[in-house]
Amino acid sequence: MIRIGILGDIGSGKSYIARCFGYPVFDADNEVSKLYKKDLKVFNKLKKSLPKFIYSFPINKSEITRAILSNKSNLKKIIKIVHKEVRKKMNVFIKKNERKKFVILDIPLLLENKINNKKDVLVFVESKKVEILKRLKRRNNFNKKLYKKFKNIQLSLSYKKKKCNYVIKNDFNSKSAKRAIINILKEI
Repeated sequence: MIRIGILGDIGSGKSYIARCFGYPVFDADNEVSKLYKKDLKVFNKLKKSLPKFIYSFPINKSEITRAILSNKSNLKKIIKIVHKEVRKKMNVFIKKNERKKFVILDIPLLLENKINNKKDVLVFVESKKVEILKRLKRRNNFNKKLYKKFKNIQLSLSYKKKKCNYVIKNDFNSKSAKRAIINILKEI
């Protein structure tokens, strides 16, 4: 099995590109949402760590947002609890799909949290800043302050791009994205 990690800026279309590969996708953002909605153990840990902010189950994302925006250290506390669980889910996903030719890892902090292996094929999704901002503003839960907090914990885009084996220019046109993906899969 070959693991393909998808990297890029927030809102660059990583999840869309990941799905276009046509192989099983581990979507970390989706897993985090599930943890907030269904995992009582995560709720109890977050409530214990952030009692002023986390008080209802399922966890409301607005509680998480308030916690992150109110104090720098809160994001680190959340990451410490949530990412441990996401990593477990990823390991289950990998085991479940070990017979597949490829699996796609759509994990925003793949490099930052050292989740990638040396053998992983890394693909950088590059999009124009103007397009990214337009897309982000269309999201109904877009929060500029939160966006900046997340940007601050990420490695620079230029560093991520250098670490990648391939770059896909995402012009939000499915034909060009799919062509690029076909070429990558042929090369691997």
